[in-house]
Amino acid sequence: MAEAIKVLLVDDHQVVRRGLRTFLEVQDDIEVVGEAADGAEGVARAEELKPDVVLMDVKMPGMDGVDALRKLRELGNPVRVLIVTSFTEQRTVIPALRAGAAGYVYKDVDPDALAGAIRSVHAGHILLQPEVAGALLSQEEANSGQGRAGSLTDREREVLGLIADGRSNREIARALVLSEKTVKTHVSNILMKLDLADRTQAALWAVRHGVTG
Repeated sequence: MAEAIKVLLVDDHQVVRRGLRTFLEVQDDIEVVGEAADGAEGVARAEELKPDVVLMDVKMPGMDGVDALRKLRELGNPVRVLIVTSFTEQRTVIPALRAGAAGYVYKDVDPDALAGAIRSVHAGHILLQPEVAGALLSQEEANSGQGRAGSLTDREREVLGLIADGRSNREIARALVLSEKTVKTHVSNILMKLDLADRTQAALWAVRHGVTG
């Protein structure tokens, strides 16, 4: 049996954390390894516990979810972060995605869908709903990476197209009959050549420039 996905809960409401823990602990493949009540504590706990996925609230006192995300990236922490937000806080999703979030879910998400989202981001997928992807595309500078597509090799374009389709490195490796290590190298080269920060930006760049899998 595969090792359980280690999850850290970061939310300033204890009752919310308790509810999330109660549900997630009945999942055979998910283990809640810790909790934090604000962004600063969440960063410290993420450094200490090394979770696979952080379930991060956006609005918290002190250091909020977006600033916590930025701090994790500054520290070089590779943890996958799933933002939890309300529909009325949609405008906060874009800064979170730019800061490196792997996706987001709404606070009223169905429990089974939440577990599925955790599994999905852990597998390397990016969770973007159409309305937010469209807003992010419209707000991004059109010249981000512009003119650099010609520097990509044919194989890198293939990999980029599959990233845009939401494929994980493992799935890309299977599709292109490559090793995961080789795929990781291609992804790193793509980000460097296009001057992009992460897979989310790469996926959006690919959509904007018509690169598909």
